[in-house]
Amino acid sequence: MIAAAKILEQRTHLVPGKLKITEHFFEVPRDYTKPSAGTLKLFARSARKAERPADNSDPEDKKRSQLPWFVYLQGGPGFECRSPQNNAWTNTILDKGYQLLCLDQRGTGLSTPVTASTLGLRGNDPVQANYLKSFRADSIVKDCEAIRKALTADYPAEKQKWTVMGQSFGGFCATTYLSFYPEGLKEVFIFGGLPPMVNGPDEVYERLYKKVIQRNEAYYQKYPEDVDRVKKIVTLLQKFGDSTVRLSSEGSLSARRFQQLGLQFGAHGGIDTVHELVLRASSDLSQFGHLTRGTLSSIEQSLSFDENILYSVLHEPIYCQGTASNWSAERIIQKYSEFSLPKDGPIYFTGEMMYPFMLNAYSELRKVKAPAELIASYADWPSLYSLPQLAQNTVPVYAAVYIDDMYVDFDFSMDTAGRIKGCKTFVTNAMYHDAVRSRVDDVMKGVWALRDDVMD
Repeated sequence: MIAAAKILEQRTHLVPGKLKITEHFFEVPRDYTKPSAGTLKLFARSARKAERPADNSDPEDKKRSQLPWFVYLQGGPGFECRSPQNNAWTNTILDKGYQLLCLDQRGTGLSTPVTASTLGLRGNDPVQANYLKSFRADSIVKDCEAIRKALTADYPAEKQKWTVMGQSFGGFCATTYLSFYPEGLKEVFIFGGLPPMVNGPDEVYERLYKKVIQRNEAYYQKYPEDVDRVKKIVTLLQKFGDSTVRLSSEGSLSARRFQQLGLQFGAHGGIDTVHELVLRASSDLSQFGHLTRGTLSSIEQSLSFDENILYSVLHEPIYCQGTASNWSAERIIQKYSEFSLPKDGPIYFTGEMMYPFMLNAYSELRKVKAPAELIASYADWPSLYSLPQLAQNTVPVYAAVYIDDMYVDFDFSMDTAGRIKGCKTFVTNAMYHDAVRSRVDDVMKGVWALRDDVMD
């Protein structure tokens, strides 16, 4: 039984676009099974229409404040939410009669953020590792339930359920929600986030590496001149070693770190983004024989692992149920010579995979190397999903599934959709993983058509 979160503070402001934005702070247990382990402060912003923005005494305002809730769960893990006025889909949700809640998941944004410095305050390496175990989907959905109960305490009982929208990892969280707390859910929307029903990440990466190879092939087909450019850049980086090319963050640009730019390939325009970086770096080499600060800064900013350490440290454990990840991506990549260095043919970029070398190459990750290694070897992860519950699910579920998704395998997604009773899918080969940002009108239209039975 999850108790309601303690509301610490709520302040409302008007923003351009006739939106009423409320900033919420809540207090919840860090470990719901052990309340004595301390608390976390969670932050969220809610939005609703401000039809009469200057009149706080509006008698209709209380009625509007009890509109049904629609909570958004950000992808990641480890990324905060944008403020509602900065999301292209906010007005779509509000126009459908909801009020929107954008939650900074625990450890992100203003929700007791996990950084190298804040983690260091917790104690020694084992204590830090134990603390990090509290930031997976199983804890996030408990936070959601606690917040839902706090925000709907004055609602009639029949209106206390809310709607969840999950993007990418947010969809993983939504599926965990369906598994263990379906009583709090009215309906669920998932965008590129139907999780694989696996106990560990090995099979996930077996499939995703193959998709990354396809994206590399598409990249070099579009920009064949980049084959030689990338080779020259990698040759330079290998010549000077893993720690010689210093970055402003005090990290270093190794050849393997440069390969990680392939993370961009899974998004709309990602191939072009990588090309722009390669072109800039190649131009530097032809003119000066080294990479300039501006180029290094652009490469550094395109990979945000230092700013979101949960993304790196917990990325493999988000798949774990009773197993250790043991640096799965590093083990599986050995099967794919396409990514090896040095290499005679085109050098392939990697994708959304985490590797132990990152704990030396990235300055912030370097500071959490010991607890990260402990997390990689930890095996006693609790279950994230209940297959029996999903099989008897009664909550309406609508999911966008992308055939060419480089981050979440299509076949795994469709298998999971089949395991969730009543799940309807909008399947497309015309969009990539970030469609909810880059193709928002098209993907929203497709998914909401499922909900409104237009496609039946």
